[in-house]
Amino acid sequence: MYKLEVENANDMWEVEALYDTCFAPGREALSSYRLRDGVLKVADLCLVARDELGIVSAAIRYWPVHIGPQKKLSLLLGPIAVHPTRQGEGLGGLVMQDSMERAKALGWARVMLVGDEPYYRRFGFKKLDDVQMPPPTNPDRVLGVALQDGAWDAVSGQVQRIT
Repeated sequence: MYKLEVENANDMWEVEALYDTCFAPGREALSSYRLRDGVLKVADLCLVARDELGIVSAAIRYWPVHIGPQKKLSLLLGPIAVHPTRQGEGLGGLVMQDSMERAKALGWARVMLVGDEPYYRRFGFKKLDDVQMPPPTNPDRVLGVALQDGAWDAVSGQVQRIT
């Protein structure tokens, strides 16, 4: 049984250790990290899943970004991670679904991420043909899901850091 909680300041080191365990060294050099640099995360959507011993087994974070010349506000999902000893239990899906339901309840219209479409398709994500992440990002990995009907209609252009 897992307990989902909003990440708090005391969780930072445990969450960062989880990300270090799950991702390759140099992850901070990715373009998605440059979009997050100096920007406050959307705290109400950043969740941790704790196991019965209180250990963080999964974490998910969200960041605000602007898209295109119209500066359409969007959520950038990531990173999301599940400890290797807990993978395959549906924990990633649990934190993903719960956090997106919270985002919708808070009035967010759209979520995007950089990831594998075959995996994220089951959560409603589709390739965003008209949205570009800063290089070096494979355009086939730029995905989005609408939390409100038509949320991606007429949204196009470069993803930009909120300033």
